[in-house]
Amino acid sequence: MKNFVGNLSLNKYEDYVSVFDALSHPVRIKIIGILAEGRQYVSELARLVNVSRPLLYMHLKKLETARLVKSTMEISENGKAMKFYSLEYFELEINKDTLSELSKSIVIENPENGS
Repeated sequence: MKNFVGNLSLNKYEDYVSVFDALSHPVRIKIIGILAEGRQYVSELARLVNVSRPLLYMHLKKLETARLVKSTMEISENGKAMKFYSLEYFELEINKDTLSELSKSIVIENPENGS
């Protein structure tokens, strides 16, 4: 199986780092679960997740950086700008073989012996 997020094919460990980081917090998992049901207006999403809008934006930024979600601006009938978030399509299969292959390109520097 080929792992991908949106139009980004995940091939090396650096590609996985932001995805792993984005998925490492329960609020972000909750956001993904809600967006899996359909796109949401940011104020409604804050209510559904039960967090403040500034905190929600912090989490959404992390998810956007990982390309797991995307945003769009729309103008309502009364002229109000509305920001919507939706889930990008992604497929990830993480198993011991995937992690073993990724680990081969990782070099850990040891500051004690200067390498």
